[in-house]
Amino acid sequence: MSILSIHSPETAPEASRPFLEATKKRFGFSPNIAGALAESPAALEGYLTLAKLFAGTSFSPVERQIVLIAAFVANGCAYCVAAHSTMAAGERVDEDVIAALRDGEPIADGRLEALRRFVEILVESRGWASDREVQSFIAAGFSRQQVVEVLLGITQKTLSNYVNHLADTPLDEAFAPHQWAAAKAG
Repeated sequence: MSILSIHSPETAPEASRPFLEATKKRFGFSPNIAGALAESPAALEGYLTLAKLFAGTSFSPVERQIVLIAAFVANGCAYCVAAHSTMAAGERVDEDVIAALRDGEPIADGRLEALRRFVEILVESRGWASDREVQSFIAAGFSRQQVVEVLLGITQKTLSNYVNHLADTPLDEAFAPHQWAAAKAG
């Protein structure tokens, strides 16, 4: 049971309503994560602002989805894995890449695997990547700028992951075909 409500544009705090309307216009519905974030207008605005900024990074759409889904898997966020698996498929990310990300397995493309692995390292180490790990990421064809841009994506999605954990956010019907559950430890 959650102490957080999943707001609609009609039930949200007044300051959150324009943001929920914008997400509804973009997706054709108001995703439940936006409804959960709407409890705090500042959190919802921050999340949407970070999403816009991350979309403007030097990463390609495929690379952005790799950053996001790898972070979701590392954080065990079933809602976000399903939502972004749906979005990644819509952006024509290769099905094998999506499957590898969802399973926490290596991606066949070495450069994309270096990105997936770097995200995983940063999330698991809480940003304490070693010099060797950072250099390995750069050697795979990424830049120092992209080291920081990975953190931007992780930051945005850590907010949504943690809100989903607290809200026990129900999966939207649009994302149900890509439902996901975190692997149980040991």
